[in-house]
Amino acid sequence: MFRNYDFRRYDFLLALLVIGVAIFGIIAISSASEDEFYKRQILGLLLGIIAMVVMSLIDYKLIGKFYWVIYFVNIGLLLYVLAFGHTVNNATRWINLEFINIQPSEFSKIFMTIFIAVYLHKNKDRINNFIVLIGLGVLVAIPTFLISQQPDLSTSLVLMFILVMMIFVAGINYKYILIALGLLIPAVITLFWYVEQPDQRLLEDYQVRRIMSIRYPEDYLLEEGWQQFNSISAIGSGQLHGKGIASGEVTSVNNANYLSEPQTDFIFAIIGEELGFIGTSLLLIVLLTILLKCILIAKDATDMYGVLIVVGVVSIILFQTFVNVGVATALLPNTGIPLPFVSYGISSLVSTMMGIGIILNISMQRKSLFKRG
Repeated sequence: MFRNYDFRRYDFLLALLVIGVAIFGIIAISSASEDEFYKRQILGLLLGIIAMVVMSLIDYKLIGKFYWVIYFVNIGLLLYVLAFGHTVNNATRWINLEFINIQPSEFSKIFMTIFIAVYLHKNKDRINNFIVLIGLGVLVAIPTFLISQQPDLSTSLVLMFILVMMIFVAGINYKYILIALGLLIPAVITLFWYVEQPDQRLLEDYQVRRIMSIRYPEDYLLEEGWQQFNSISAIGSGQLHGKGIASGEVTSVNNANYLSEPQTDFIFAIIGEELGFIGTSLLLIVLLTILLKCILIAKDATDMYGVLIVVGVVSIILFQTFVNVGVATALLPNTGIPLPFVSYGISSLVSTMMGIGIILNISMQRKSLFKRG
């Protein structure tokens, strides 16, 4: 298996950047919450490093041979959660293993990335075949629906974004893109109109209120909009340099309990308050660097399957970063999507580092820069 690897091309810098951001996240979590959270996140980082190293040494092409197994394991885990899962705050998303809770929907992002990549690679000559596209859509819709029933609408949106980005890179005909946009734009407009109706049944009440808090912030300021108002206040109070890590100021959003779950949904607000514009900018630059390094690896991948896996993982990191920061700055409704590598969440951290591990394996099998003589 190792004979196809060029260990000189193992992207140690990418691995170190990911570990560095995760350590930075642990520091932010320790400042934002109780001791138990950052201690668990340390465990998550150790498990993530192990997962990343192991996945980087397993041939990604070998993993792809089991794509149907991966798909049905994913479906099985999601069904198990709905039937026997651990419920917290009216959401059933976790499998309780006593010492740790596993959130299968987080791993579903990586599992479906692998599945979609293999499916599109095997049908690369028929990518514009309507039956092929419909088949893929149905196969992705099944886990998406199961996740939405937890309920976890945000992860469902992540899966849809992964699908769209991977199909686009796979070379779908532009006419399908135009048709999709022609259907999507009026559908979204209709959706926003419908959810405002008092008798709508599509979304839960709390989901509707979150959307309305963005459209009509003044009306929902003391309700769903209160968290995001405090979030942008915290980011603004950090100014250029911030108040310092765990500054202890009584006016901080953390010490005054102005934010619920600051270690997850609003970790960016904590970083903004304590490290200021410079701290948040450096964090985003490092995340952007990780994305760019992944894209460069995809550019030299030996096959479309490898390219698509990188696209899927990049899509996860990109979408979640955009949404998490958008929520913290009150540009988007509160969704509960974690900031990659930074927010508290063992399953999120481990699964994303698994994805990076696969990309590291692809990096060792890239096209050689020099001909071997």
